[in-house]
Amino acid sequence: MGKRLSKIYTRTGDDGTTGLGDGSRVAKDSLRVDAFGTVDEANSAIGVVLSCASVPDDIRRILTEIQHDMFELGGELCIPGHSAITDTFVTRLEKDLDALNEDLPALKEFILPGGGQAAAACHLARTIVRRAERITTTLAGSESVRPEVLRYLNRLSDLLFVIARVLSRAESGQEVLWNRERC
Repeated sequence: MGKRLSKIYTRTGDDGTTGLGDGSRVAKDSLRVDAFGTVDEANSAIGVVLSCASVPDDIRRILTEIQHDMFELGGELCIPGHSAITDTFVTRLEKDLDALNEDLPALKEFILPGGGQAAAACHLARTIVRRAERITTTLAGSESVRPEVLRYLNRLSDLLFVIARVLSRAESGQEVLWNRERC
């Protein structure tokens, strides 16, 4: 493990720059910082889901593993040239996604974000992951980003959608469907 922080503030970022994991400094509004910062935000949003007492143990296990993955992914984005996310991470998400989706009814309508506290929080986490994916895709257009990172983020947002569906049914017994004919 790297250096432990004994002091939380360093004053080194007061000039609008931040240090990357390789020791280089970049502007705080750089795409790379935006990408790993949004991954951190998504991880925090997953923490909000986990704070809900209604989350079943199997979902809790999956989301906790994902939080660990997100630290690896953020590290990979923070250290140019570093590799942490592998195809096994993506395969695990796909297996969880398939297992959870198996018992859900086929989608015939769009689902509104909601359906209970944990489900709504999961939908929010999903949208933050989608933003992280968009920012990381933009970053990949100008700097090196491994394809496994983009695949992971894409699959994660799909998995969070399915988890939100499962949580909605567990919390309220149903999903909130979009009613296009409400007016």
